[in-house]
Amino acid sequence: MNGRMSVMHRRNFLYGGLGALTACSKTEELPQSTGSLERVKWRMATSWPPNFPGHGTSANRLAQRLEELSGGRIEVDVFAAGELVPALEILDVVSRGQIQLGHSAPIYWRGQIPASQLFGSVPFGMLPNEFNAWLYFGGGLELWQEAYAPLGVIPFPAGNTGSQMGGWFNREINTIEDLNGLKMRIPGLGGEVMRRAGVLPVSIPLGEIYTALQTGTIDATEWVGPYNDMAAGLHEAAKYYYYPGWQEPSGALECLVSMEAYNSLSEELKVIVRTACIAENDYILSEFNARNQRALKTLIEEHNVQLRRFPDDVLEILRDYSIEVMEDLAAEDPMSGRVYESYKTFAIEIGAWLKITEGMITNIRNVP
Repeated sequence: MNGRMSVMHRRNFLYGGLGALTACSKTEELPQSTGSLERVKWRMATSWPPNFPGHGTSANRLAQRLEELSGGRIEVDVFAAGELVPALEILDVVSRGQIQLGHSAPIYWRGQIPASQLFGSVPFGMLPNEFNAWLYFGGGLELWQEAYAPLGVIPFPAGNTGSQMGGWFNREINTIEDLNGLKMRIPGLGGEVMRRAGVLPVSIPLGEIYTALQTGTIDATEWVGPYNDMAAGLHEAAKYYYYPGWQEPSGALECLVSMEAYNSLSEELKVIVRTACIAENDYILSEFNARNQRALKTLIEEHNVQLRRFPDDVLEILRDYSIEVMEDLAAEDPMSGRVYESYKTFAIEIGAWLKITEGMITNIRNVP
């Protein structure tokens, strides 16, 4: 996409602050002669740099889908992180109704909604296809929306980065002791697991990761995978690239919708909002799966990145810590307990099926 799409008219000089935005979201009715088609003009704030590959372009594409599917009745202006609100404050402004849409990730909201982390990714948990099956056919989406309802926000799955990488490190990790004392950008449940392994986890937005890693403010970081990580230049700030991404085997993205704004829509436009999110949820997963391997090859062959696998004993210890973290969260927060029980039950059921299907076929197919 070439910069801002034509459907996202940039009129920053008209916006005198967040207070003015709410007034711009009122539903307008066309004269009876036009068929009384409602029209809404919404704002979407994101947690990503402008047009950032994957995440940022996904937000742009979602806005475009909404306009196209609605025949122009839903118009969305998209704002990158920091253009309207800081990257990690998207939930707050959607909750207050100051903007109508947010594009972000549920792992960022542990402070406001502890259960949100479970919808972002569970360490050593389900893969994207399993996770989506749970959302749509295992009650996961209903729980997700119930968890956010007290804040007046409706979350819709609107993307998945697929299985991620384990992160960038400025030193090799050969034993669990090598993690002790490291300062690492790693949010969500994975960050709590690392804390128990002796890491000092920090949560900072993408725009600050490169500089923090390069200057030594942090010693390591995880972000997403080769496609995104190369675009962010992380290979220039760290030498060792670790796998597997045990902390995020499935990296969900979300479209946050103001409940008030959503409820003001006709049933037809509500269906369009849901359909656009489902379409983007599938599309971006395919994009990441297609582009990650190509980017990894470039990182290794052209940038001399050192690919490393976490040792088995390190993974085993981190898996044990993960179980502790999940059980503690479930015990401390009733909503998290309900979500985790549903998630765990579905993971066991679908895992038994995939073990004899996809897992087996992957191992025996004759394509390298």
